[in-house]
Amino acid sequence: MTPSAEVICVGTELLLGDILNGNAQFLAQQLAALGIPHYYQTVVGDNPQRLQRAIATACGRSRLLIFTGGLGPTPDDLTTEAIAQFFDAPLVEHPAVIADIEQKFAQRGRVMSPSNRKQALQPAGADLLTNRVGTAPGMIWQPVPGLLVLTFPGVPSEMQTMWAEVAAPYLRSQGWSQRTIVSRTLKFWGIPESTLAERVADCLASSDPMVAPYANRGSVKLRVSAAAATTEAALAKVEPMVQQLRDRLGADCYGFDQDTLPIVVGRLLGDRGETLGTAESCTGGGLGHLLTAVAGSSAYFLGGVIAYDNRIKQALLGVAGQTLEQFGAVSHETAKEMAIGARDRLGSTWAISLTGIAGPDGGTADKPVGLVYAGIAGPDGVTTHEMRLGSQRDRDWIRYVSACNALDLLRRRWLS
Repeated sequence: MTPSAEVICVGTELLLGDILNGNAQFLAQQLAALGIPHYYQTVVGDNPQRLQRAIATACGRSRLLIFTGGLGPTPDDLTTEAIAQFFDAPLVEHPAVIADIEQKFAQRGRVMSPSNRKQALQPAGADLLTNRVGTAPGMIWQPVPGLLVLTFPGVPSEMQTMWAEVAAPYLRSQGWSQRTIVSRTLKFWGIPESTLAERVADCLASSDPMVAPYANRGSVKLRVSAAAATTEAALAKVEPMVQQLRDRLGADCYGFDQDTLPIVVGRLLGDRGETLGTAESCTGGGLGHLLTAVAGSSAYFLGGVIAYDNRIKQALLGVAGQTLEQFGAVSHETAKEMAIGARDRLGSTWAISLTGIAGPDGGTADKPVGLVYAGIAGPDGVTTHEMRLGSQRDRDWIRYVSACNALDLLRRRWLS
């Protein structure tokens, strides 16, 4: 059997969709970085019988089982007990874990609940996977020859810390990491996935490194991946392809890896020593939210005006009443005057305005839902841009894509 890993996420809340399963994504990325094959993921609710059936299935196809969730003190936290029962192992209480939990409670001025003693139980023979952040330790256990079990709490911050500090070093020391997989991602805005795929069809046919396209909420990505014995060797395969794609696709590529449009625009503003302000109607502050989500944005983002009502457009941004009467709030003319007004009143080098119809109501035959105008005012004048984002799109999507489109328009203006 190929020594592959399987991720088993435990929690009824995951099945109900109440919680986004970010743990599975994190673990998949970490396994890829270690070069450990990973073919299956399972989500199972807080039910001991179904959990044991999931364990049985996983044991038949994988050699490394990684569990997240179900290590808490409540009755529905059943992961440790179910694993021990499956392998017919008694549970043993660890006094050191109880002492650690009591200390953590005392640091918060609280007394440990009796139910927390449950978290000190582990199958006989299992080693503790220490949890420096929270109260629930995990386990590192080989219940039968050739099978390794790791358990983590479902809290992402705890699980990620435990992985980095204990689990990943252990897996490396035990020879699980025989190679490494390195990936770099090129990010694009303003180009359809199909068009991008046609322009790089020959690169998509490459097998080493592999190039794969992805699309999400208006953005398109190209992931370039390669496997090798070392990170350096894998990068030596990846980087020439990344450069080839970057050269071919030019300004359509706005960044790499962890870059976002707000990060890239902020970086460019910093490099230029310039500032930005905003005037928003249909996005209701969404553009400002994207900008201020970036640490250090106060160095270049001065502020914004949310001018949802036409009276605010007039009073705070100086949009002429005649403009609103003749052309309407959703128009090139209004977007232009909003951008000029924001730049003038905020004293910024640049200003972006957004006005449109986000829906689901309010559209007409002439001005349908999804019609948005952006204005960009700067030292070299004012430009306006019409976006037709589609009346079938939902309100949040229209607002988000409008804000990102505006940032991309500003970025491209600097490149022209």
